[in-house]
Amino acid sequence: MVRLKNIIRYLGVCLIAGLALSSCHKKGDVVVPPAPTPPSTPYVYNWISIADSAVSSLNLFWYPSGQYYTGNNNTIGWVNYWPTAHALDVLVDLYLREPSAGTKEKMQELITGVRDMNGGTYIRDYYDDEEWMALACLRAYNATQDTSYKNITMLLWNDIKTGWSSDLGGGIWWRKDRPSKNTPSNMPACILATRLFKEFRDPDDSTWAVKIYNWEKNVLYNPATGLVYDNISSSGSVNTSWEFTYNQGTFIGAAEELYSITHSSSYISDAVKAADYTLQSGQLTKNGLLKDEGGGDGGLFKGVFVRYFTQFIINGNLSSDKKTQYINFLTNNAQKLWSTGTNKSLILFGSAWDTPPGTTTDLTVQLSGIMLFDAMADLKKLNLVN
Repeated sequence: MVRLKNIIRYLGVCLIAGLALSSCHKKGDVVVPPAPTPPSTPYVYNWISIADSAVSSLNLFWYPSGQYYTGNNNTIGWVNYWPTAHALDVLVDLYLREPSAGTKEKMQELITGVRDMNGGTYIRDYYDDEEWMALACLRAYNATQDTSYKNITMLLWNDIKTGWSSDLGGGIWWRKDRPSKNTPSNMPACILATRLFKEFRDPDDSTWAVKIYNWEKNVLYNPATGLVYDNISSSGSVNTSWEFTYNQGTFIGAAEELYSITHSSSYISDAVKAADYTLQSGQLTKNGLLKDEGGGDGGLFKGVFVRYFTQFIINGNLSSDKKTQYINFLTNNAQKLWSTGTNKSLILFGSAWDTPPGTTTDLTVQLSGIMLFDAMADLKKLNLVN
């Protein structure tokens, strides 16, 4: 009984002590739990500023004494003819965004340098090379009204047309020794012919555009899937195994250009099929990004796709759902490249858009990244992206 009383007494003391401790807080005091950590502020992509930073990186590749761009940022060797054409295209993009005497001067230096490095002429053995240069020069003429660019364009166009033959049902040969007829030597020619028609209204150019496109669609396009084949050999064998983003892109670009002068919805249907194959087949993307096609020539393939895919988004008379889908795809690629695939200390881009390079990258790879950010700047100007 004594033990029970002692236990009760002990419990009472503990209760009183606990009450005493709790009374140490003044009346009205509230013990506030720590505030939750606020969510981090979403990164805001200023696409126009990013595009300007990207194109400024071309200075790392410029060799002033030769007036040309180098193959990578750690060499003095010329990058060659067809990447130079795309470098000119990128300078035109910059000039259209921010006209300046400096950019105009660099364009003239570049066009002088490519002539000198090409043996004093703009004519090439590769018809596709000539087409890329003619396309870039036509855009430079439109932007500056400098007739020297128009003269180069017409010189090249006249030579390109000699590449057509009735062999294999038509089409333009890839090279002048005629090993094959390729998408890269036909779809840029179709784009060029259509743009020449819109610029100078020569009906012969529109005739060329239609017949080139029809040959391509009949021979190097799979209407069931939207895959654009690369080439047909002189013996008539179609290469169905090579799948490249730039083939998809130039086919889309040609269809969009022909729609602009014919208003035939069949061209839009063709282009949508090719675009959807690119995005959905799993052959040309990885983890939602355009696939890594390496350096060298392949480094430029994604940039070519992006250029013409973006024009299709802007001018292709797409449904709102399809336009949103395509814009979201481009936006995801651009965000990933800038946030993950860029060496920010030098503004160098990786060939895989989710993996940054070291301290060296090919100009072709760099141009593709620049073209992606130029595309986003164009979409931003049109209020199609945030």
